[in-house]
This record gives sequence, structure tokens and C-alpha cells, in this order.
Amino acid sequence: MLCISAAAGQLDLKQFLGKTKNMKRLLLSTALLCVAGTLSACRPSEQTPTQASAGTTDAEASPGARPRVLTTFTILADMARNVAGDRVEVVSITRPGAEIHGYQPTPSDLIRAQGADLILNNGLNLERWFTRFTQGSRAPTVTLTDGITPVNISADAYAGKANPHAWMSPKNALIYVENIRRALTDLDPAGADTFRANADAYAAEIREVDRQLSTQLGKLPPNRRALVTCEGAFSYLARDYGLKELYLWPVNAEEGQGTPRQIRAVIDGVRAQGIPAVFCESTVPDKGMRQVAAEAGARYGGALHVDSLSDEVPTYLDLLRRDADTILAGLTGERP
Repeated sequence: MLCISAAAGQLDLKQFLGKTKNMKRLLLSTALLCVAGTLSACRPSEQTPTQASAGTTDAEASPGARPRVLTTFTILADMARNVAGDRVEVVSITRPGAEIHGYQPTPSDLIRAQGADLILNNGLNLERWFTRFTQGSRAPTVTLTDGITPVNISADAYAGKANPHAWMSPKNALIYVENIRRALTDLDPAGADTFRANADAYAAEIREVDRQLSTQLGKLPPNRRALVTCEGAFSYLARDYGLKELYLWPVNAEEGQGTPRQIRAVIDGVRAQGIPAVFCESTVPDKGMRQVAAEAGARYGGALHVDSLSDEVPTYLDLLRRDADTILAGLTGERP
């Protein structure tokens, strides 16, 4: 993809490229120039994967088309699409299945930011790469965890900092939806009634999933109400449904597979409490947690979904339902 200024409109592209010794270098340099705003009429034409459903793509918006909303990851994109309906184009920066904590923006990501009319992020220090990403964008940014009371991390170097995975509480998700509705209404006032109707309908679905999770996880006997995971990403879900929480590391940003000290501490905790099953997240290696299961005499209950949608969980509500089923099956040995 090349972005060419109006002054270069008469340039013979083939001749220009023929004189270029290094095409890859040319493309990268041109992309960076677009990001810096030094060329005019730069608008990306590539297709960007989106997460409305697995395997679908949204084309770049053409001039005069719907407003474009850019979200930092796929779960936020799905929430935003449910509120936006057909009035707004919603695109996620990260792809399905991506690990979002330490994501490194690409030149094409940076270019997409230049065409955004609104950017939605999670906040709570989740997207550490976010400020670098938005430096060249003039679009307003809305943080969707505004108004949420965070659960603070209690371990390691992150002690006292907010746990960023607030969307893992359906109750918090209602706040996300309201923040999205307000942001979209500010962006497109003419769509206010549509956004409100969509938000109300989506909120009703979220409340129903909350009820289902409360019923399902409420079936766990007292001695099995514990959730052991690789990352401490389930603090909000554990709080909502009365589960104890153990994990190898608090946040994925700087961790790999767990240190020997972290693994030993969880092994001891699983043994002491007689926890029957342990889990890991779908976007990180599970080697450390499988070691915990083997040494603690527990079973490995499978992968839980947190940070990203995928073929298995194409929507946010699918993610919550799948996780509840996996937790219940792991801790009881029975499918709900």
C-alpha cells in the first residue's frame, strides 16, 4: 500500500518503483510518513480482521461512509458492535487470539488510527502500548472502565495496582455498555435512539448471562469453590460468584510460564485446599500449570478465555458462557 500526496499525482508509479532498490524499505518508510502526517490523502485500503464473528473482515471505510470506531482489543469491539448496530464501523486493533498486554503496534495499526473518528480503550493499565499508538491520532479517546470500582492486585510487584480485567464481571460489562453508548451518541448524535435501544437490548442479554453464571457456579460445593489459573485475570468473576482465587502471576505483561517460586506456591495451595482442578488462559503457555496439576494431584481442567475472542468464543457472551462451563466441568467432573 502506498500513500501518495497530491503533488505526486502525476508521478508514473511504475517508473518510480522501478528506480527503487529496496521495495520493503520503501513501503515501511511510506507507512511511517503517513503516520507522521507528512503526506496528504493517506487512507489505508487494506482489509482488517474484525471480531463480529470468527473469520469475517471489515473493509476500510470509504470517504463519506460510516464513522469509524477503533477499539484496542476484540472484546471491546464486540461490545461496541452490539451498541453501534449498522450506523458505525467498528474495528479492533488486535486480532482474534492475540495476547493484548504486551502488544506491539505495527505500522498498519498506526495508519488505521489516523482514520479513526473515535478510539475506545479499556484502561486500568491494560494497554501499556496505547499511548504510543495514539500519539499521531486526533480522534477522541474514551476509557470504558470509567465508573468501575477496581479490584486491586495483592501480590508481587503489582500489589496495590488495579486488576485490568474488569470485563470478566458481567455487572461491570453493563458499565462498559453505557460508556460505549454515551461515546457513540457524542460521535453520532443522530443515532442516539438507535444506540439506546441497542444498548438496552444488549444489557438485557448480559444480565441473563449473569443469572446463568450465578446459577451454574452456585452449584459448586463449598470445598470446590476455588479458581486456580495462570494469570490473575479472574478476580472480578471470582468476586461476583464467591470463588477463592489462586494464580501463578498477577498480570501477563512481564511473565512467561511462571517462576519456580510461583509454581511451588500454587502447588502448595492446591494441595492444602484439596482443589480438584486447575486452569490456564488460552493466550499463554500452560506448561507451568500442567506442572502444578501433576505435582499437586489435581487435574488440568482446560483453557479459559479472557483477553481475546476466537473461533471457539466469537462473542463476549460466548466467552463468559464457555468459561463457566469449563470451570464447572473441571471442578465437579460433570458438564452443566
